[in-house]
Amino acid sequence: MNKALLEKCDGYAIITLNRPEDMNALSRELRSDLAEAFHCCEADEDIRVVILTGKGKAFCAGLDLKELSTQSTDASQEIGNEVMQAMTAFKGPIIAAVNGHAVTGGFELALACDVIIASERARFADTHARVGILPGWGLSQKLPRMIGLSRAKEISFTGTPVFAQQALDWGLVNHVVPDEELLAKAKNMAQSMCNCVPHILPQYKALIDEGYSMPYSKALLWEEKQSIVSAKQVFSDTIAQRREAVMAQGRKEKKL
Repeated sequence: MNKALLEKCDGYAIITLNRPEDMNALSRELRSDLAEAFHCCEADEDIRVVILTGKGKAFCAGLDLKELSTQSTDASQEIGNEVMQAMTAFKGPIIAAVNGHAVTGGFELALACDVIIASERARFADTHARVGILPGWGLSQKLPRMIGLSRAKEISFTGTPVFAQQALDWGLVNHVVPDEELLAKAKNMAQSMCNCVPHILPQYKALIDEGYSMPYSKALLWEEKQSIVSAKQVFSDTIAQRREAVMAQGRKEKKL
């Protein structure tokens, strides 16, 4: 996995796109390595959270158009599917640490994550329309849901980049930090997530994601049903022990 570096930490992993000389453009090799990295994380029960970032000045410039131009139409139709399938197969939270340009397919990679942390030099752009293709990894559906229909259309129809602070103001990213603090911020967030009960993270993620696609009234019933199922699997003394652990952690953080 030379093009997608995998570093396993305590409860979480960091996957780094490693084609800095090409702005981490998604070549066939990088896509394969990236999918393999996510599959490795899914297969490892100790990995509960993944941080996705890029090496160098870019997060990801999207598909490698030079390589794409040499492929047949049939071969290009399935491009990238293995990456999205692998990211979906990982059931825990994925944090995007966007260190620079996130363009088109790179933008979609960030949107495929559950939380987006951006460095001050990050920028997001959708150039599908300028290139003459349509998105296939969820951008046209996810972006309007995050920032509103009109703003999403402006971004996609003009190809104009959105800079970090504007992305924060629009609700596209969760946090903006100085570049040198980006990975530390992502690691701290991953560690906080890892403090949760391990099996709850993927269940909670599924609860939010599946409920979000439902009408509100149906989603409330869905949550109630899942809550009842979950409660039946937990004993009262276990809850008491976990509550004490949460309170102890809170007291510890208050002292810092």
